[in-house]
Amino acid sequence: MQYTDIGIDLGTASILVYIRGKGVVLKEPSVVAFDRDTNKIKAIGEDARLMLGRTPGNIVAVRPLRQGVISDYKVTEQMMKHFIQKALGRKTFRKPVIAVCVPSGVTEVEKKAVEDATYQAGARDVKIIEEPIAAAIGAGIDIAKPCGNMIVDIGGGTSDIAVISLGGTVVSASIKVAGDDFDEAIVRYMRKKHNLLIGERTAEDIKIKIGSAFKRAEVDYMDVRGRNLVTGLPKTIRVSSEETEEALRETTSQIIDTIHSVLEKTPPELAADIADRGIVLTGGGSLLRGLEDLIESRTGINTMTAEDPMTAVAIGTGKYVEFLAGGRDD
Repeated sequence: MQYTDIGIDLGTASILVYIRGKGVVLKEPSVVAFDRDTNKIKAIGEDARLMLGRTPGNIVAVRPLRQGVISDYKVTEQMMKHFIQKALGRKTFRKPVIAVCVPSGVTEVEKKAVEDATYQAGARDVKIIEEPIAAAIGAGIDIAKPCGNMIVDIGGGTSDIAVISLGGTVVSASIKVAGDDFDEAIVRYMRKKHNLLIGERTAEDIKIKIGSAFKRAEVDYMDVRGRNLVTGLPKTIRVSSEETEEALRETTSQIIDTIHSVLEKTPPELAADIADRGIVLTGGGSLLRGLEDLIESRTGINTMTAEDPMTAVAIGTGKYVEFLAGGRDD
């Protein structure tokens, strides 16, 4: 029996669509640009991301998802419709079964909003799955076994930390501190330390190219352009990776404190498993250099990043549908 099962990682920063048998077919920023005068959508995804911070008055580029939660329902619905059609490529006669993942801390109302938006976007059936479980499946962990696994999923808007055993979450915490906050911390640091105002896209570039959460042996440098707050004119300065470590210290500490508190609440048997097996990092935020070392140095537990941390949640969301269907692979 042939049917299309789709897994969607509905992220604050990007949306990934997984199609059964094909893998991740689409990865686009969750940004929508629309014209305020006509209320028409101008661009969705990568095209809209390029407009962030560069639009004239009547066009606004927005992220309809804030910290893992739908903040603009209508726009989210349009965006999902667009991505589902783009991923499927052709008009399908049968509506697909869609699994969507949400952060572990969301309320029932927020869950319902995601569900409704997915039905509106053309789903036959919708399964809502919690992010850490999807991340664990996507990272290749056998979650059905009775042993503890700790997953730290750092996305764009939320970080989910969970201990998983026997296919369910034993202890979990979700904090609204993640990749976007790394960017904001860099913006704040540049303003305070260098009197330089930079945009969020520039901050993200700094994070990706030279960002570091832990002191490194070799120091990287990067030229950063922005507006000098004193003169009001454009200015370029050199920034080092050591400075990013200082800029990000407070934000990374919040994630580590949450890992700590989850470990404190973990039953002793499972805590022993985690000490044995280590902590697994997923999500785009886990690509920040030195994060593994930082967590390891603060918890004393071996920490590793999943093979493809960006797509782990999307793959896990798609595979979860198969997991529910009893692992049929057709």
